[in-house]
Amino acid sequence: MRLSIRVTSLHTPTSTRVNYWSSALRVRLKHTMADHSSSTAWPAKKVRETFFEYFRSKGHTFVPSSSTIPYEDPTLLFANAGMNQFKSIFLGTVDPHSDLSKVKRAFNSQKCIRAGGKHNDLEDVGKDSYHHTFFEMLGNWSFGDYFKKEAITYSWELLTEVYGLPKDQLYVSYFGGDPQTGLEPDLEAKQLWIDQGVPESHVLPGSLKDNFWEMGATGPCGPCSEIHYDHIGGREAAHLVNQDDPLVVEVWNNVFIQFNREDDGTLRPLPSKHVDTGMGYERLELTGVRPYEGKFGEEDVDGIDTAYRVVADHVRTLTFALSDGGVPNNVGRGYVLRRILRRGARYARKKLGVTIGSFFSSLMPVVIEQMGDVFPELMKRPDEVKELLDEEEVSFARTLDRGEKMFDQYASRAKNQGNRLSGKDVWRLYDTYGFPVDLTRLMADELRLTFDDKEFEEAQAASKEASKVQKKDTKDAVKLDVHDIAALEKNAAVPKTDDSAKYGLGNVDSKIVAVYHNKSFLQTTSVIPEDVTFGILLDRSSFYAESGGQEYDTGSIVIDGEAEFEVTNVQVFNGYVLHIGQMKYGSLKVGDEVVSSYDELRRWPIRNNHTATHILNFALREILGDHIDQKGSLVAPTKLRFDFSHKAQVSNPDLIKIESLSQDWIRHNVNVYSKELDLRVAQKIPGLRAVFGESYPDPVRVVTLEFDVEDIARDIENSKWRQTSVEFCGGTHVAKTGEIKDFVITEESGIAKGIRRIIAVTGNEAKEVRRVGEALKAKLDYIDTLDGKEKDAALKAYTVELNQADISLLQKKDLQDRLSTTRKAFDKSVKEKEAAANKAAADGLLQFFKEHPNDDAYFAILDVEGNAKALQNVALQAKKLSKSTYVFSVDSQNGKVAHVNAVSSHAKSKGVDAREWANAVVQVVGGKAGGKEDGAQGVGVEVSKVEDALKAARDYYSQWV
Repeated sequence: MRLSIRVTSLHTPTSTRVNYWSSALRVRLKHTMADHSSSTAWPAKKVRETFFEYFRSKGHTFVPSSSTIPYEDPTLLFANAGMNQFKSIFLGTVDPHSDLSKVKRAFNSQKCIRAGGKHNDLEDVGKDSYHHTFFEMLGNWSFGDYFKKEAITYSWELLTEVYGLPKDQLYVSYFGGDPQTGLEPDLEAKQLWIDQGVPESHVLPGSLKDNFWEMGATGPCGPCSEIHYDHIGGREAAHLVNQDDPLVVEVWNNVFIQFNREDDGTLRPLPSKHVDTGMGYERLELTGVRPYEGKFGEEDVDGIDTAYRVVADHVRTLTFALSDGGVPNNVGRGYVLRRILRRGARYARKKLGVTIGSFFSSLMPVVIEQMGDVFPELMKRPDEVKELLDEEEVSFARTLDRGEKMFDQYASRAKNQGNRLSGKDVWRLYDTYGFPVDLTRLMADELRLTFDDKEFEEAQAASKEASKVQKKDTKDAVKLDVHDIAALEKNAAVPKTDDSAKYGLGNVDSKIVAVYHNKSFLQTTSVIPEDVTFGILLDRSSFYAESGGQEYDTGSIVIDGEAEFEVTNVQVFNGYVLHIGQMKYGSLKVGDEVVSSYDELRRWPIRNNHTATHILNFALREILGDHIDQKGSLVAPTKLRFDFSHKAQVSNPDLIKIESLSQDWIRHNVNVYSKELDLRVAQKIPGLRAVFGESYPDPVRVVTLEFDVEDIARDIENSKWRQTSVEFCGGTHVAKTGEIKDFVITEESGIAKGIRRIIAVTGNEAKEVRRVGEALKAKLDYIDTLDGKEKDAALKAYTVELNQADISLLQKKDLQDRLSTTRKAFDKSVKEKEAAANKAAADGLLQFFKEHPNDDAYFAILDVEGNAKALQNVALQAKKLSKSTYVFSVDSQNGKVAHVNAVSSHAKSKGVDAREWANAVVQVVGGKAGGKEDGAQGVGVEVSKVEDALKAARDYYSQWV
């Protein structure tokens, strides 16, 4: 393991910040400190506390870590350095009213994830001891207080005197410049190291690649100065620095941030410069099939030590990221988290022999126990994080076995093809079995196989192009009509589909009983053209067909390694479940044994939303009355929609009660029951909710909350059943209401006379709308601190943003009320200020001529923020007095523009043409003017020359008068 420390600086003596980072400081100290014989002398807590104590003694204040999920910075997937949360200070955009703007010296332990984007260590985790996706960056920071000299001094003192690293085994590097980019060498840093007593032979110039640090594709960056440690000692190792030698490793990096990387790739000097140093810190150790032995590469014959390192790293990354609000999915940072979990799950199952399903969540308590005191956010919602981890792990477990078997087949074939996997096969592993490309690459590396990235990308592109064609309305394109159904009912070989497995979890083995295309039943798919949508009937299916407002499932019908049919829609026709989609590869025929594999990650939120719809239906009746009847619904993965009879808009107080009651059901975490009952018996249950006019099967499936359907059936007319939700429903539901996690109403509207509609979200979507809502609330709080035209522009932009935001309806109404109040108060204030400024400006002119009655002209710079009306008002007063005037006003908040107004009362008598006068003077401030001979106006941009222009106005006028 290595100690690595990073210092970054934005380069002026008035503003610095420092941050250190290392992978495993404790182990490095074990090998280097003469006065400590084992790592137990420096446990994790002591390492951190020693760092904190050192910088506390230097007058620094503790600043908590920011989230690993940088919601407000679209340039980053994750917080990847301690400097991220201070980015606004570097760029000069920090809110001057915030606590952050007042920070001078600080220290912290920043949570960092490097698993995507510019800084990505994911594929190297496990191969060595010093690459991690998650690490703490212990950091000390200075803003406008100390700079390079102190930063370097602190880093050297902490390493050598506090932690005890031997000086003669340390080498330092500095940025040696880069002629191509015109960047000069950092000779100041070089000299500072020499001043510390480092021999010149240990002070080395570095390249742009090694000694110029950047946070991401854009953002603050600058030259860096590293400290490297030679494991061996007693030798000269300068030639091994930055050569990937495992015995000469970087342990500290000082980055002097003085530029901003713009979107076009250019470097723009920052207005002020800072230093950041940081020390990343030890890894979680884990015991498993055998004790960890610290073996690497070929020495780790069974791969168990590598698996230890991978699992230890990945469980920390996942625990922290999900606790900070991250959610595994198939987009952006969510997909990175999914890749991390699946990579770790495969290692755990393959190398450690564990059962996949709840493995990572079983390790999570260890992370919380070890880190919760420093990062209390880990303890806020562990149950929710556990559910997310288990949900992802269970989903991958469903395809992991099959995917590994397919990989083995592809690998065997590759060994006869120059040890090269087909790019199409790699895409198949990704698309069908959920194997991220980096996981397949890892598995290929273990067998010394390669694959062509270009082939993979081509296969991916071809699949996506085919999907675009398939996105057309497959429901209308493929459906069974009355004649098709009649033909099926006469065919004893095609039974009605047994889809009872849709209420369970996991895949089912099925048999193809019919292939339907172009109004015909076929024996094989091989006669159907490519990229054509058609249908398949199975004897039994795990897919849910669209009904009762719930959307259909998607997924695949597969013969592993031979054929895959992508299911994009599922419809039921008189008991025949038709799976609609296209062949991805291979062909299928009637009689084939296949795997019916629905997309569990899509169905999971649908279950949440369907049970939440029942809860909402119950809450509406409880709050609004028994007249509420369901008029329609939609249960989708991202939302639920419920239409109901009600004559008036639902009031805010009632919406609050409805939402609160729904959330109470979720918090109580009651069981959800279902069972088929005789229709006539079930219709007698008190409080039963059913859709008016709907035809229900007999027997009918009854879904209830809290009370078991069997208990209800034994006492069918008991009035207490009215205290819960009882509905006829064939949809999929959660096992317990707590799985829904949250419920937020986002819309309430009228869709027809007497019909209202509520749209709501649950689970992860609810968490996101709450996060966005809080961000909008914070933004309005910030706008309240602004003034003048800056506040006016911010209010206009905020109005648009709020109206378009998909957030809690109740919160949106509150924010709209606040915004309206703020807007009115601001407009009133502006009018009052303008009136006062206008009066003061006019009074100034009158007072001037009162004191100087013999003067013919008035010259002034008016404090009216470029208000044209105020300038015109002064000009009008001058005309009334038969006087000339030349007045200026600087608009300091709107592009820093100078406005001028010239009035000549002597245009005819003395030949002073206001247009010529204004033009001659406004040129001084880089502008133009126009108007009439007795009055002209102009605008200039060089506001620093307003005093010169005022003098020019006097001089011009004096020539004629």
